[in-house]
Amino acid sequence: MAKESEISRREFLTSGVQTTAGVAALSGITFLTRPERVFGANDRVRVAVCGVHGRGMDHVHGYHALKNVEVAALCDVDENVLAERVARMEKHGVPKPATFVDVRKLLEDKTIDAVSVATPNHWHALIGIWACQAGKDAYIEKPICHNVWEGQQLVKAAQKYNRMVQHGTQIRSAPALKEAVERIRGGLLGDVYMARGLCFKWRKSIGKAAEEAIPQGFHYDLWTGPAKLLPYTKNHSHYNWHWFWNYGNGDLGNQGTHQMDVARWGLGVGYPTRVSAVGGHFLFDDDQETPNTLNISCEYDLPNGKRCLLEFEVRHWISNREAGIGSEAFGKPQGPIPTTGMGVPAGGDRNTIGNIFYGSKGYLATGDEDVCAYQSWLGEEQEPGPSRQAGGDHYGNFIDCVVSRKKEDLNAPVEEAVISTTLVHLANASYRLGRSLKFDPATRTVIGDEEANSLLRDGDRGYREPFVVPEQV
Repeated sequence: MAKESEISRREFLTSGVQTTAGVAALSGITFLTRPERVFGANDRVRVAVCGVHGRGMDHVHGYHALKNVEVAALCDVDENVLAERVARMEKHGVPKPATFVDVRKLLEDKTIDAVSVATPNHWHALIGIWACQAGKDAYIEKPICHNVWEGQQLVKAAQKYNRMVQHGTQIRSAPALKEAVERIRGGLLGDVYMARGLCFKWRKSIGKAAEEAIPQGFHYDLWTGPAKLLPYTKNHSHYNWHWFWNYGNGDLGNQGTHQMDVARWGLGVGYPTRVSAVGGHFLFDDDQETPNTLNISCEYDLPNGKRCLLEFEVRHWISNREAGIGSEAFGKPQGPIPTTGMGVPAGGDRNTIGNIFYGSKGYLATGDEDVCAYQSWLGEEQEPGPSRQAGGDHYGNFIDCVVSRKKEDLNAPVEEAVISTTLVHLANASYRLGRSLKFDPATRTVIGDEEANSLLRDGDRGYREPFVVPEQV
């Protein structure tokens, strides 16, 4: 194995050796791709978690529970959050990790094997691409990309650099959901013509926030990264960023990515041929830009002239149950009960989050990624059919593949992730433009609608130097 060495920019440009993150992408920082690491039986995978204000600490807990993993580093643009998270880890006996504010500096660390990305959505694909170029595997939270084009670039990077890239749709690692999909595909429901995803999730108003000084220790320019640099308000940062197009994708992209993915998985379909979305922002007068109530329909043309529908609905306040999803009878959350960003318990008896599949012989319902359960009802009398509750270890699946280098064993590979996330972006584009979109699965573009295609490439926002998703990965 060749010894790593540092080379100058001029030597690099004439050597023919590839950079890991690209001179342009990383603002002139150059470093070589390290030799592929071969893991021995007693070796530990060194993971860095990026973004630890919220979801990132779940990553820390998940990796720390694995015997062959070391949480070697944390990265966050808020120095106050970073210090508190390190102190919390040390209090619980977790070895103190290295800390970084700038992810570009983290990616220069050749001792890091993989990065786990729990930043805001607008950073997901860019960090993933840079990680691949730096010779590091990546676990990336949902949605895997902020727009369709950068997701396709991430797929190219993962394939070019032979990286393991896992999407944070953890329900794909649940044995109960795998069994449910097998039963659907195996004919339990007969001819399945529709899958419906539900996100009936309590969301309080975010109110209106005035412009103010950037808090000390919070690197707002870095936090904004590839997005437009807007005046700082509290609603433009921690968690509430979900509700602004500049950074997030609404609850469709936040929670809905899980259920859109399960619906597509169960139906066994890829890209749709038509997508329609209608809705709006109801009840509250606040800063939120994204809809809090949304109805989506994705149409599929199947072989032999058949068709099927994939539907999804977002509701943000008082709602009914469907198929018992979210009730105590359906299944209890496994492990600590998670919360939404607003402090309202997720799952349990408040939210209705899951999927329903409809066929000629009955219907089957699945719970969310915290409950990991399914139930079925068969025949005209809707007699109870097969059911099961069993969760899995998505982090464990990712690490197993980091060690084995077998991409085919990833439960949520980037290629599948981008298809499901494309549904999210198509639906949001349909809503924002106020019209149905005809989609060409072969070219992955909207037919005869350049305005829609511009949105799918983030044409309304663009990228801000030097945080640019590269044309050539």
